Amino acid sequence: MGIKELQEEILQLKKEKDVCILAHAYQGREITEIADFTGDSFGLSVEASKAPQKTVIMCGVRFMAETVKILSPEKTVYLANPLAGCPMADQMDRDMISAVKEDFPDYTVVCYINTSSELKTVCDVCVTSSSAVKIVSRLENKNILFIPDKNLGGFVAKQLPYKNFKILDGGCPTHFRAGKRDLKRAKAAHPNALVLAHPECLPEITDYSDFVGSTTAIIDFAKKSDAKEFIIGTELSILEQLQYECPEKNFYPLSIDLVCHNMKITTLTDVLNCLKGTGGEIIELDDEIRIQAKKCIDKMIELG
Repeated sequence: MGIKELQEEILQLKKEKDVCILAHAYQGREITEIADFTGDSFGLSVEASKAPQKTVIMCGVRFMAETVKILSPEKTVYLANPLAGCPMADQMDRDMISAVKEDFPDYTVVCYINTSSELKTVCDVCVTSSSAVKIVSRLENKNILFIPDKNLGGFVAKQLPYKNFKILDGGCPTHFRAGKRDLKRAKAAHPNALVLAHPECLPEITDYSDFVGSTTAIIDFAKKSDAKEFIIGTELSILEQLQYECPEKNFYPLSIDLVCHNMKITTLTDVLNCLKGTGGEIIELDDEIRIQAKKCIDKMIELG
């Protein structure tokens, strides 16, 4: 069966079974084409909560499916491929951060949304890459314990020098792969191109970028910009998506190694099997964990 036939069968079953399909922007084109919504992790969770369907399939990674379940506990939420995890979300756990909090009792714990639901239960407020600076700036406490991404935490700290940051050593393995050598090589090859980077990139990238923002912000910037050439400093799917949507512009990778293998393992067959009831994993969260984890997300919504 070819891609087109698989997509048509998925679309037919999705309609018959009244299922909402979510695709993170890092998914391949063949996945985003059959999705009801494509975007970043929190945006997808919000769309899922508004959607009339009672069943949701997440084409992304585990923490994203958990976030959907936190915001829509009454819905049946599937992770299309149960092996799709997030190395950054798994770097720190509840016990570790509970211990750190004892050493820094007067710090507000700010967690990136790329964390497990269990870890969110011991955090004060959640942030996304697009809202982090705004949210942290609105916190009364000047002492901030930021987890788990040290690059995003460092980026936020530079924007808010009047805050006192404690940043732990974690981050995204995908974005860590691009360094100064890659930037020099890309700029030498494309001297007129603007550099658009995700704040999960190393400071040696973001400090010398023309624009730093979330995946959604990078896409919006590139679409609206009068510039014709861009070096994209995030997962290669964003470059692919932009090249489809803006064929009159040219997009180049900061590094060909910017590939999230966890995002890439979800296939159309996974989605089809999920719809048939022969694949995927239903996300179940203990009520106590779900309710406690939702508090830091509610705080983000309140401050954002």
